[in-house]
Amino acid sequence: MDDHESPLLSKEPSSSSSSSVVASSFKWILKVLMSVIFVAWIVFLFVYPGKLGDGILTNWRAVSSNTLFGTTGSMFLIFSGPILVISVLASLYLIISGEEKVFTKKKISKFPRFRLWTFPVLVDGPFGVVSAAEFLVIMIFSVFFLWAIYAYTMRDLDLLDLFHVLPEDRSMLLLEITGLRFGMIGLLCMVFLFLPISRGSILLRLVDIPFEHATKYHVWLGHITMAFFSFHGLCYVVAWTVQGRLLELLFEWKAIGIAVLPGVISLVAGLLMWVTSLQYVRKHYFELFFYTHQLYIVFVVFLALHVGDYLFSIVAGGIFLFILDRFLRFCQSRRTVDVISAKSFPCGTLELVLSKPPNMRYNALSFVFLQVRELSWLQWHPFSVSSSPLDGKHHVAVLIKVLGGWTAKLRDQLSKLYEAENQDQLLSPLSYPKITTCVEGPYGHESPYHLAYENLVLVAGGIGISPFFAILSDILQRKRDGKACLPKKVLVIWAIKNSDELSLLSSMDIPSLCPSFSQKINLEINIYVTRQSEPLLEDGMVHKMVNPSVKPRSNGCPMSVLVGTGDNIWAGLYLVSSTIGFVLMITLLDIFYINKFNITAWWYKGLLFVVCMVASVLIFGGLVVVFWNLWGEKAGDVEPNGHDKVTTNGGELHNPSAELKGLNTEDDIQSFITTRYGTRPDFKEIFESLNEKWGSVDVGVIVCGPASLQSTVAKEIRSHSIWRSTNHPLFHFNSHSFDL
Repeated sequence: MDDHESPLLSKEPSSSSSSSVVASSFKWILKVLMSVIFVAWIVFLFVYPGKLGDGILTNWRAVSSNTLFGTTGSMFLIFSGPILVISVLASLYLIISGEEKVFTKKKISKFPRFRLWTFPVLVDGPFGVVSAAEFLVIMIFSVFFLWAIYAYTMRDLDLLDLFHVLPEDRSMLLLEITGLRFGMIGLLCMVFLFLPISRGSILLRLVDIPFEHATKYHVWLGHITMAFFSFHGLCYVVAWTVQGRLLELLFEWKAIGIAVLPGVISLVAGLLMWVTSLQYVRKHYFELFFYTHQLYIVFVVFLALHVGDYLFSIVAGGIFLFILDRFLRFCQSRRTVDVISAKSFPCGTLELVLSKPPNMRYNALSFVFLQVRELSWLQWHPFSVSSSPLDGKHHVAVLIKVLGGWTAKLRDQLSKLYEAENQDQLLSPLSYPKITTCVEGPYGHESPYHLAYENLVLVAGGIGISPFFAILSDILQRKRDGKACLPKKVLVIWAIKNSDELSLLSSMDIPSLCPSFSQKINLEINIYVTRQSEPLLEDGMVHKMVNPSVKPRSNGCPMSVLVGTGDNIWAGLYLVSSTIGFVLMITLLDIFYINKFNITAWWYKGLLFVVCMVASVLIFGGLVVVFWNLWGEKAGDVEPNGHDKVTTNGGELHNPSAELKGLNTEDDIQSFITTRYGTRPDFKEIFESLNEKWGSVDVGVIVCGPASLQSTVAKEIRSHSIWRSTNHPLFHFNSHSFDL
């Protein structure tokens, strides 16, 4: 390693350097192999609409269709096989890589470096904030759509000459063929549709894209997929209406060929999901969006009935990975999780501290999905984790701002707990208020990338500060314990509406986390109170005005370890066993049923294909889940239960050093916190000031807040004035926010 590079994070030292070389070489081989498979797969999908792609598929079917699985197997191998092979190789890669990534302090270049995945190119418009890499992908997809429409149009015009139809029927035939092509383009888009919404996906972990960031890719793909499917249906409706056969053909259900009625049902379900997923509906009528989106089951099943197993195998790979993730989430979410403590802040924000097993791993900037059964058995809401993995092995904390009906009900339930605490002897056990929670997650980045920069700028709006508490706690405790930690300068910019939100600072006692922290890290917290022109009399004590914590009565247990982002070995076994089980079930089905009894109905074979996908996950994947769960419980029992280490005093959850209790740190707090009233942060001025103060260094910029805040920061990062000089910091842009 060069003199100017030093490792930040690494696993425990190896017993020999040779094993490290072998592991690195194996990882390099896996990366090359995955890259080759992925590029070849993408190139094939790109050329598929043209004559070249049709020729490749024809030759492939001639070679592979004589196998046991026939033409369906050949289609599955070339369209869905690559993504499953990459997933298996990715699981092996993550197992070899271990849990932590090695960050290095690299030599500073005198020229600014351009990072495709982090530099914002578009900041306004329908796509929101778009990085250079995302913009490049959007352009590639746009070119593909134009190319596919052109290629299919040329092929269709040549195809018309093969049909002997009357001139007046020629246009209707062309319209039907065009509708068929639109449907095929929709299927090619659907190949990718389910990949971004697999929360614990091996593929997302491989490229280190967290689920909440990948969700927008699903939104983009969903819009374009449903647009092509809508054109597909519209072309047929117009053609059949002109022919006077609309009602007759809409209800047609062929045994051999395309079954129309299942396609109509699938399209209607897709349109309902599409309309209710629009931004306005999702923001103002979230429950309508959430419940309607469960129609994806109808959409997928009836699509399989519509096109049969042959065409459905084109999209089966992504759907199979989604089923794997969905079943694992179902298993994890069945467990009732113990709430160690609950607390309410003066600003109305709530804090829940949840029990977790000591062997559950997560990083700062993680989040969980939370269900409270006293409020709803169906609603799940995402919340950022506000605690660091170093805060304790037995708990995670989340901050919840009261913004809507569900969070308001949770606040009322917590108020009932406070009242019950005061009249404990008067209440029977049955009437005592409860908070029964279930948890999915945690999810987030595969690596703690906030540790990859010497300089951090953390920009938060309102409750967006909660994940930054996890980042600050992680950095400070690493500094305190002498662990490798690259950040030396951290600037926090926090915009809030009213000063009562300052009470959230009490959830983390910075001086107690890291005594003499000012000698180890340059920390600044600039707070902007936008709706008050001057401080109130109680603002100086607002951080002390916090209601005491309560301990809900619960028969729960720690969070389940059954999460896709958990143990790499078990997640890999789950994937491999389910995939092998699927291939085995399809083989047995073909030998002992389909081929033996000459089953030819397309829709029925499509249904059997879906049943095999689901059954393989339930049976073969379920067997691994059982042993995974037993391993998690056994590993969790190795250490004593940690609830006695976590008191109901929220402040002590972030004060592991007992010798620091009682210290007066008021002066230290005021030394690094600056509060401004009646103004908003001027990011242009802030970034230019940092450019002068910090010089030519890498700067990680993380924005947690509403889309408007992300756009404002991204616009200043992208602006010419910030990038005019060669001696300026590099801004790493990322976002981490939710609509709660």
